[in-house]
Amino acid sequence: MKHAVKCLLIALVVCGKWGLPGDAAEKSRGRVAIVVGPSNHPPGTHEVAAGARLLQHCLEHPDNVAPFPTVIWSEWPRDKSQWSDVATIVFVGDIFPPEKMPEPDRIKAELKELMSRGCGLVCLHFATGLRAEHVAADGDHPLLEWLGGYYSSGCPHHKSQWRVCEATVTPVGRQHPVERGWREFTLYDEPYWSNYFGKTGMAANVVPLAETRLPPEDPQRHVVAWAVERADGGRGVGIVMPHFFGNWRLDDLRTLILNGVCWTAQTDVPSAGVKATLPELETFQPTAVEPPAKKAN
Repeated sequence: MKHAVKCLLIALVVCGKWGLPGDAAEKSRGRVAIVVGPSNHPPGTHEVAAGARLLQHCLEHPDNVAPFPTVIWSEWPRDKSQWSDVATIVFVGDIFPPEKMPEPDRIKAELKELMSRGCGLVCLHFATGLRAEHVAADGDHPLLEWLGGYYSSGCPHHKSQWRVCEATVTPVGRQHPVERGWREFTLYDEPYWSNYFGKTGMAANVVPLAETRLPPEDPQRHVVAWAVERADGGRGVGIVMPHFFGNWRLDDLRTLILNGVCWTAQTDVPSAGVKATLPELETFQPTAVEPPAKKAN
């Protein structure tokens, strides 16, 4: 009997020191909510619903970390209990989705509640964007605090840039966890540059993660991925790619994105970065994997 009690005590100490085993550890991990906003881009571009399914697959079937419980929302839930255990939210869509979904004021108010309790936030490609009608005259918007910056699309206070072109994306080298396990890569995409980080530039709690040199005819260094650690304890990551659905095939881009989700969910990013193997992209039912070829004149 004494031996049994001793073994039980040892087991409790080990669990306390090293964490809960397998299933229990996964159940204790907060969910990742992927929010799919409206999009009307042509086939093969944005493909936000298919991209959400692809990202869910990667998070639920990673190669080198425990799976993340993941949910996809195409509408913002009315029942607040649905987001009570959400660790981080990933937005995909044309413009920051809360501004395009029904009842934007309600969604932003509830999002503010989530952010104030330390929930993470990731915005991909156009979901990093805001237009003039969404921001104050001086460019102020809650996204600036929650994400650390945004793509200013047609705003008078700041002119961000975009172009479909070839770009080489390089880790900035700050030894940030989101930089782990991916290397410089080149892709043909629609990167956004000259993004807006506030009147005086990046705040002290914002860190550049990846940069490129654009435009091709006059290359200058521009940040295309960044991270913020907010005063409320939450974390945010903005990544201005991918535009083309086919670019999800790029292992390094995928690791950058998965690292961002993992880090904002307050989970350790492994030294090799978060890895996930993809099946064929058609598996995720995009309208098209690649845009239709342009007709010759």
